[in-house]
Amino acid sequence: MKVFVTGATGAIGGHAVPALVQAGHTVSALARTPDKAAALAAHGAVPVSVSLFDSTALAAAFAGHDAVINLATAMPSTSQFVIRRAWRATERVRIDGSAAVVDAALQAGVGRVVQESVAMLYRDHGASWIDEDAPVDNYPATVGNHAAEASARRFAAAGGTRVTMRLGLFYGPGARHSEQMLALARRHLGLVLGPPDSYLSSIHVADAGTAVVAALHAPAGTFNIVDDDPMTKRDYSDALAAAADATPWIRLPGRVGLLLGDRLTSLTRSLRVSNARFRAATEWAPRYPSAREGWKATAAR
Repeated sequence: MKVFVTGATGAIGGHAVPALVQAGHTVSALARTPDKAAALAAHGAVPVSVSLFDSTALAAAFAGHDAVINLATAMPSTSQFVIRRAWRATERVRIDGSAAVVDAALQAGVGRVVQESVAMLYRDHGASWIDEDAPVDNYPATVGNHAAEASARRFAAAGGTRVTMRLGLFYGPGARHSEQMLALARRHLGLVLGPPDSYLSSIHVADAGTAVVAALHAPAGTFNIVDDDPMTKRDYSDALAAAADATPWIRLPGRVGLLLGDRLTSLTRSLRVSNARFRAATEWAPRYPSAREGWKATAAR
């Protein structure tokens, strides 16, 4: 297929683009700087300089493509994660950017749009498994993701095929927060995001990249993109510590994180998310079944 990728040099895009090329697809990708254009070209993609918010220019760039994969984001740094205004750029990308992408895809006659979203939209389900039919929640940090999913549904309502990918907490090479988390673990600081017996569903960025490839042939719909074995927050912290080869002396923030309210809701709730529907619909399977294997590989790299 001939595909266009936005967010192609981000944490997920940096793995998705080479995976798409390796799978035999012809890839064009949005590049905002000469350095990023060079990196994309090195992966075998054709860099295109265009604004994510200019639907007319995007339509011209999308012309002749079979699919558009929207992975664009502007996530704040880990140190600013709880600062509400730090999310404004991300919200603009997810709200206005996704709308422009869909407008352009419709104008260009693109048949399929793959939209990135997050599994953190689901309500807290304790130890119960969560599939795609589970109810979602609305809190301030979800505004952008709900808007992006709405844009994808609008594309489907106009006759296109849409695939929405709800990713778990991603980590691995290219995800800058991963380096920070490993650094903390190597200083014997254990990261426990909420109650230690609550669940966290994650996905290694390399597995997210291959899931993007699989989404090109998936049926229309919404799919959870997570690893096979969601872990409790304590087990996840232990897996990170084992990868860093450092026993945690202190575990933070734990239940104290609940005091930050909706600023950390996406990380402190319990989400035991299932990938069964996507695995059944495609030939995809994660290379790293859980964060135990994924963090070990990340630390080694």
